[in-house]
Formats: sequence, structure tokens, C-alpha cells
Amino acid sequence: MIRSSIKMAISILLAIFFLGPILWVLWGSVRYGDASFSFQNFSSLFIYGEGISTYIRNTLIVVIITVTGSVIVSLFAGYALDRIKFKGSKLLFIGILSILMVPHASLLIPLFIWLNKLHLGNSLIGLSFVMIMYQLPFSVFMMRNSFESVPKELDEAAMIDGCSRLGIIFKVLMPAVRPGIITVGLFAFLAAWNEFITALILLNDGSKFTIPLMLVNLVRGDFGSVDFGALQAGIVISAAPCVALFFILQRYFVGGFSAGAIKG
Repeated sequence: MIRSSIKMAISILLAIFFLGPILWVLWGSVRYGDASFSFQNFSSLFIYGEGISTYIRNTLIVVIITVTGSVIVSLFAGYALDRIKFKGSKLLFIGILSILMVPHASLLIPLFIWLNKLHLGNSLIGLSFVMIMYQLPFSVFMMRNSFESVPKELDEAAMIDGCSRLGIIFKVLMPAVRPGIITVGLFAFLAAWNEFITALILLNDGSKFTIPLMLVNLVRGDFGSVDFGALQAGIVISAAPCVALFFILQRYFVGGFSAGAIKG
């Protein structure tokens, strides 16, 4: 009884510790001047810079391209590395994983130069391609192990029925590796939505800034002033989609790790 009471007390303290800053930001976002409740802080974001709608649109463009590219490439790469045995496949897989050890910041200067040569500098498409490249090592690892957890007898049965490789992937295996796909998409979404350093280096046009860059400009303010209410409102807008998606896809997220990432 005493032990359970202690555990309950510790759990409550931890909940307060983690929820405290979130509740403080929520409260600050709807408090304006002497008003205890107002949406004025959110309204001010629509007239700041290019307007919050522009920054949300830019971020969504990067997110959609990054998530789509990461899922498609990792899906086919994971299938090939697990199901198609070819000379050097294990070495290739190790090489892909080794990219995880390379700090992203060390790649920004050569990426900046190459994107300018390809006429993709200062563009949302160029930023999206870089984000896909960042995500691929983990995404390929996840999808390869997800396919590995599915019995190969399913492929053989589908081939006997005359199914092509594309048919096997989309009709037979995709439902089985759905948790892995959703995990890859969720990680790509979170990375693209919250990326700051890469966007700061690759983008120099204010009309193409993403939400993290907008928040940093809010912190700087004019003549050293900071609109903390608008900043907290921007943080709420930035964090809300991430929190909502995680809770909606939580069971798939956990299933993806238990089925694929832990194995191997």
C-alpha cells in the first residue's frame, strides 16, 4: 500500500513537471494584455512578416515531399535489401547505416554548393530533397527489418498465383508492414516540420521561410523587443500537429518498432 502510494505520488510529480511548461505556453498564448482570454496573439501572427499562413504552407510543402519521398524510396529499398539477394547487399546495407554516424551539419556546405549548381538553392524543393536524404538511412533500416519480420512464404504463395513483384509489395506485403511505413512517415514528418538548421542555411528568402525560422525571427523582435504572447501562440501552432499525429498514430508507431526496428 505504501509502495503504491509512493509510486502514485512520483507519477503525479512527474506529470506536473512535464505538463507544467506546456500548460504555461498554452496559457500565455491566449492571454493578451489585461485580457485573461483572447485570440489576439494568434491574430497578430497573420500580419507578422509574410503571415503565418505562408509559413504553414511552406512547411507543409516540405513535409509532404519529405514524407512521400522517404516512404516510397525506403519501401522499395527495404524490400530489395531483404527479399532480393544480390552480391554486396549486406555491405550496401551497412554502408547505408554508416551514414547515420555522419553529423548533418558537416554536410550543409557541400549540399548548399550542389543545390546551387542544380538550380535548387533557396527553394523548398531543394530543402525537401535534403530532408529526404537525412531520413533515408533510418527509413531504409526500418523498412528492411519490417519486411524481414514478414514470412517469405507469403511471397512464394503470391508468385505461384501469378502475382508480380509490384503486386506482392502493394497487395500482399504492404498491409503487413503498415506499422513500419507509418513509423517512417511519422519520423519524416517530425523531422521536416521542426527542421531549423538546414532551412536556415538553405533558405534566404523570407517568403520561403518555414515555421521554425518564423519563430526564431519572433524571438529576435524589432529593436530587441520580443512579443512573448505571439511567440507562445506560434509555439502552440507548431507543436499541435506533432502532438496530435503522435497520439493518433501511437499504436502504429509502437507496432512499427516492435515488429521491425528491434529485430536484427
